[in-house]
Amino acid sequence: MPYPESFIGPMRAELSRLGIEELKTADAVDEAVRATPGTLMIVVNSMCGCAAGKARPGIALALQHGVTPDRVATVFAGGDIEATERARTYFTGCPPSSPSVGLLKNGTLVWMLERRQIENQGAEQIAAALRGAFDQFCG
Repeated sequence: MPYPESFIGPMRAELSRLGIEELKTADAVDEAVRATPGTLMIVVNSMCGCAAGKARPGIALALQHGVTPDRVATVFAGGDIEATERARTYFTGCPPSSPSVGLLKNGTLVWMLERRQIENQGAEQIAAALRGAFDQFCG
């Protein structure tokens, strides 16, 4: 059962304020993957402390970089259940994880940042990892 929007809304807003597109249905995820030439970053947002204190701030810092994905979108684990499940089907070879960030190029996963890599890092370290991926796959 999804969390009520009144509960997760502020956590969604942290990313939507950055211009990150919310994908709330499985069909919206499929459309984003199919319709995005180049690179698509999908953020699996969540309520946990490592999302609030590390992942979301790190993503905000990384998106200030000169090279960024062609499209950036997010699903919310525990809120957009079907969309999150669908996004994870594109993260081939990676176990379900939230928060997490997948970078797809022409619909194929090329880079992944999983919760296990997020929870032991600070926001600046996460941003540095994302900027490195952007330079490698988005330039």
